[in-house]
Amino acid sequence: MMQSFFALLVCGQCSILPASAHARITPPGNEVSFRQTVKGTIKDAASGKPLSGATIGVKGASQTTSSDDNGAFTINVPDNATALMVSYVGYVTQEVPIAGKTTVDVMMQTLSTDLNQVVVVGYGTQSRKDVTGATKTLKSAEFNKGIINAPQELLQGKMAGVNVTSASGEPGGMLGITVRGPGGVRTSNTPLFVVDGLPLDNSSTGGGDPLNFLNPQDIESIDVLKDASATAIYGARGANGVILITTRKGKAGASTLGFSAGIGFSTIARALPVYSASEFRKQVVNVGGILDDQGGDTDWQKEITRTAVTQNYNLNLSGGADKLTYYASFGMQKQQGILKNNDMNRYSGRFNATQKFWDDALIIEANLGVANTKNERPPIGGMIGDAIANNPTYPAYDANGNPAKYQNLSNPLVTLELEDDITTINRVTGNISPSLRIIKGLVYKLNFGIDNSTSTRDIVSRPNAVPLRDGRLETWNTYNRNTLIENYLTYNFDKGAHTFSALAGYSYQKFFQQGRNTSINKFPITPIDPIYNPGLGQELTLAANRPGGFALENELQSFFGRLNYAYDDRYLLTVNFRADGSTKFGENNKYGYFPSFSAGWRVSEEKWMKGSPFSNLKLRAGWGITGNQEIPSKITQALYNTTLSAGSSYPLYPTGPYPGGTAFVRLANPDIQWETSNQTNVGIDFGFMGGALTGSIDAFSKTTGNMLVKVNVADPIQPSNEVWTNVKDAKVINRGLEADLEYNYKSGRNLNFNVGGNITLLKNELKNSPYSVITTGSASGSGLTSATINGYVNGESLGTFYLREWTGFDKDGLSTYRDTDGDGTISDKDRIAAGTALPTVMYSFHASVAYKGFDLLANFNGVGGNKIYDNTANANFYKLRLSKSVNTTPEAIKYAEESVNNAAPVSTRYLKDGAYLRLNNVTLGYNFNTRALGISKYASMLRLSVTGQNLFVITKYNGYDPEVNTDRTVEGVNSYGVDWLSYPKAKSIIFNLNVSF
Repeated sequence: MMQSFFALLVCGQCSILPASAHARITPPGNEVSFRQTVKGTIKDAASGKPLSGATIGVKGASQTTSSDDNGAFTINVPDNATALMVSYVGYVTQEVPIAGKTTVDVMMQTLSTDLNQVVVVGYGTQSRKDVTGATKTLKSAEFNKGIINAPQELLQGKMAGVNVTSASGEPGGMLGITVRGPGGVRTSNTPLFVVDGLPLDNSSTGGGDPLNFLNPQDIESIDVLKDASATAIYGARGANGVILITTRKGKAGASTLGFSAGIGFSTIARALPVYSASEFRKQVVNVGGILDDQGGDTDWQKEITRTAVTQNYNLNLSGGADKLTYYASFGMQKQQGILKNNDMNRYSGRFNATQKFWDDALIIEANLGVANTKNERPPIGGMIGDAIANNPTYPAYDANGNPAKYQNLSNPLVTLELEDDITTINRVTGNISPSLRIIKGLVYKLNFGIDNSTSTRDIVSRPNAVPLRDGRLETWNTYNRNTLIENYLTYNFDKGAHTFSALAGYSYQKFFQQGRNTSINKFPITPIDPIYNPGLGQELTLAANRPGGFALENELQSFFGRLNYAYDDRYLLTVNFRADGSTKFGENNKYGYFPSFSAGWRVSEEKWMKGSPFSNLKLRAGWGITGNQEIPSKITQALYNTTLSAGSSYPLYPTGPYPGGTAFVRLANPDIQWETSNQTNVGIDFGFMGGALTGSIDAFSKTTGNMLVKVNVADPIQPSNEVWTNVKDAKVINRGLEADLEYNYKSGRNLNFNVGGNITLLKNELKNSPYSVITTGSASGSGLTSATINGYVNGESLGTFYLREWTGFDKDGLSTYRDTDGDGTISDKDRIAAGTALPTVMYSFHASVAYKGFDLLANFNGVGGNKIYDNTANANFYKLRLSKSVNTTPEAIKYAEESVNNAAPVSTRYLKDGAYLRLNNVTLGYNFNTRALGISKYASMLRLSVTGQNLFVITKYNGYDPEVNTDRTVEGVNSYGVDWLSYPKAKSIIFNLNVSF
C-alpha cells in the first residue's frame, strides 16, 4: 500500500479546475418550489464595514451563496424557508428570520473571545479553548512595526516571559531571546525554532542572526510554547521553549496580488557625550595635561555615522480553487547601517501550495523558501573605539578633502577605506508534507524537509603606504545542511461527551556543518581589490597562512506521542511523551525520555456559571521534563592533537628535528547525558464583558539540572587537564509570574479602541554548585584583558556581576575597595555578587485607536531590576587618558578629588542601572476607501502609513543603549550584560505603501 502511495506522489497528475457553480439535481418527486429571491448586505456590527466572502445559506436547505466585495448578496429561497444562516470566520453565526421579507441587512458580531482561534502546537493544531499548556499566539496584525531583520523583533515586548535582546544596533546582528529565563551555564539558552514544521538547528552560517533569511512579510503567525506541558513533544530541544513560525498560505475562492513598498531613514539614537573640541581644550588643561592641539573641530562620532536609508519592496500572489491553494512572494530589503560602509541586502522568495486529491483524502502541502543575504561590515569595534577616543582638535580631512593620515592617531575614515568584511549567504528551506486519511479520523502524515545554506566570508585589509599595511585576505567558506524526515499518525474520534485525539510518530534529523578557510598576505598597491584577485598576494607561508577547516555531523532519532482528551467540553487532559537519541551524548546515555502532563477545567462552561460575568474562565496546570542538547559536538569523545614541539614530543637524535607527537586535548566521557529541565505551570485564562476584556495569569517554576560544564580534572596525572561532565547536584531555578491583559472596544460608530499589556516577574538562581565561582565575561581595554566581570555563584543569578566593590578615594585620590575577607589586601578574593544582568521585571503595553480610515498604534516595552557593566567607559573614560589628550566624556572628571594618576581596574564603579522604558514603535496609517475613489475594480485595498521606531528611551544608563549584551564568553561559559564598544542603536522613520489588487 505504501509503495502505491509514494508512486502516486511521484507520478500522479492533477488538474486545476476553476471554481464554478453546479446545478443541484433533485430526485423526481422532491422538486423544490422557490417562492422568492432575498437580497441583503452583510456588515461588521462595530465598524459598519461590508464583509466580503460571508456564507449565506437557507436553514434546512442546501442553497448557499457568498457576499461580494460590497457585502451584498442575492439568494433564492424555497417556499417553506423560514430563516437564513449567515457565517463568517471570526464572527458569531447568525440565524436571520425571513418570513415576509425580501431584503435583510445583517450586522455580524465578532466572537466574544478568541476561544475558537486555531493555534499551532507541536505536530498539529488545537482550538484555543482546548489548550492546557502555557502558549501564546501572535498574529501578523499584532507584530511590531518598523525595520525588521529577523522574526524575533516582531514579538519583542509582545509576550510575557519572552525576553528579546538585540546585542547591538547592527543590521542583521545577533538577537538574544530567552523564554522564562536562562537555564544553562555552557549550553545555549535559545529556544527551538520550527518553521512550517521544520525544526532549525540555530546555527549561524557565516555570521549574523540565523533567522535573517526569513522575510517578516511572509509570516502569518508566531506561536510560543513556554512550559514543558507544551514543549515536551520536542523533548531534547524543548527546555528553552519552542517558537513555531507559520508562513502565509493561499485561500480558495479569491486571487489576490499584493504589493508593498517602504522607505526608512535612520540616524544614531544617542551618541556618547564626548567632549567637543572647545571643551576638550579646557578640560585637558584643567586636569594638568599637555594639550595636543591641531586646530581642528571634529565630531568623530558624526564622521563615522550617517543618515541611513532602508528600502523594502514586497510582491505577493495568493489564491486558488477548491482543490489547490497557493501563496508566492518576492521580497527585497536594502538596509544601510548608521555606521558608514555597513550595508545589509536581503533578497527572498517563497512558494507555498496545498493540493487536495481523492475527495480530500489525500492532501499535499509544500513550502519552499529561498534567500540571499549580503552583509558588508566595517571594523566596527575599532571604528567606534577611535571615534570616542580621538582628539577632536585633529581634522578629519586634509587640504585636498581626503581622509587625513596621522602617525600618532588612527583616523577611522582611513580605516573605512582599508578594511572590509563581506559575507554572502544563500539559503534554501523547504518541506513537503503529504497526509492521507486512511479511515475516518485516522490520518497518516509524512514530513520531509531540508535546510541548506552556504556562505562565503571575505575579510580584506587593503595594502597601503601611510599608514603602512602589507594587505591581507582571509576567505571562509561554510556549509550547513539540515535534513528531516518524520512519519506520524493522528486519530480523532468522538463518543458522546468524550472527545479523543491521539498522535504517534517517528522523527529522524541529521545536521552537517563544514568550514574551510584560506588566507594570503602582502599585496601590491594596485587598483585591484584583493577580493577579486587573491593570486596577487606575495606571501603564502604556512606559519601565517595555514589552511584550516572543520566538519561536524550530528543525528537525532526520536519517537513521540500525544493524547488529548476532553469530557463534555469542560474537562481537558493532555499527555505528551518523547524519546530522543542523540549522537551528541555518551554511549551510555544515548537516549533521553521526556514526559509531560497537563489538565484544564473550563469553569465557565459549568451550568452554575451561566449568567456570571465571565465569558471565559479556564484553569490550567501542567508538569513535564524537557531537555537541552545545545552543546558542542563530540565532547563525549577523546580529542587528540598532533604537534611538532617539545611539549608533545622529543628528538630522536641530540640535534635532530622533533617528530610528530600526539597528546590528549580532551578526555572521553561516555556517561555525559542531557541537561534536563523540570517545569511546573499553573495558569488561569479569563474573559469579561462579553470577551471585550481578556487575559491570563501564569505562575511557573523551571529547574534545570544535570548541568553540562567543562572542568579541570582533579587527578594531576591525567593526560589532559580538562573534561566535560554533568554536575549532578547543581541546579538553575527560574521562578516567575506572568500576566497578560487585553481590552477591545468597538463603538459601532466607526470608532475602535484597543489597549493591553503584559508583565513578567522573574527570579533566576543557581543552587548547589560545587564550585565557589565560575567566572566569565572577559573585560577589554588597556590593563583589563585578564579580568572577568560575571561570576556564577551559589544563591545568585546566572547573570551576576562578580566584582570588587569600589568605595571611593583615599587621601591621595586613588580608588579604594572593600576588603571583604579582612586580610588587609585587596585581591580577587574580595569580589562580591553585585547585582544581575538579568531583568527581574519585564513589561510592555500597547494602545491603538481607529476611526473610519485612520488608525494609530503605539507599542512600549521595558525592563527593570538589571544592571549593565560599562566596559566602554571603564576602558576609555578616566582622567589619566584625558590628561594625555585622549577624548573622554564628563564621566572622567566626575570626581574632583580623584588623582589624574588613578588606575581604573574592573570594579563596581562602572556597574550601572540597566532599567529602561522604550517607545518601540508607533504607526499612523490611513486606509483609503477604494470604492469612493472609483478604483475598487482594480484595487481592493490602498493604505499609507508612517512608523517611528525607537523614537525615545527613558533610562539612567549613559551608554549608547541599555539593551546591550556584547558577547564576552570565557571558555564557552555564557556572559551577560557587558557593554563593550557596541554598535549604536538607531531611531528611524519609515514610510509605507500597501496595495492589494
